[in-house]
Amino acid sequence: MPVLGMGGYFFRARDPAAVKAWYREQLGVGGGCGTDADGQANEWLWHPAGGPMVFEPFKADSDYFPADRTAMINLRVSDLDGLLDRLRANGIEITREEAMDGVGRFARIHDPEGNPVELWEPA
Repeated sequence: MPVLGMGGYFFRARDPAAVKAWYREQLGVGGGCGTDADGQANEWLWHPAGGPMVFEPFKADSDYFPADRTAMINLRVSDLDGLLDRLRANGIEITREEAMDGVGRFARIHDPEGNPVELWEPA
């Protein structure tokens, strides 16, 4: 197959600069985060660590994330407890926490525009 992986995730925002800054400051996600194989950062690219990714359509009437949203980003994390402590200290509400045997632990937050963000610490 010629597809190698995700090349980007694009979404609409009322205030793109503020949302971009929030993801970068709160989660370390977005352009300039991480480095490539040569240790270089790029203001437009995020260099995430390799690992598994789920690509899964949900039924239109799913209640797993809000009906007024067509998508939800899921970010693979390490040290979920430490991240949640830091997010809470920054005033970010954790709206859901759960564990799935053999899959890992999950937590749900929302970005400043109400988009759901699922945090996943694999088992």
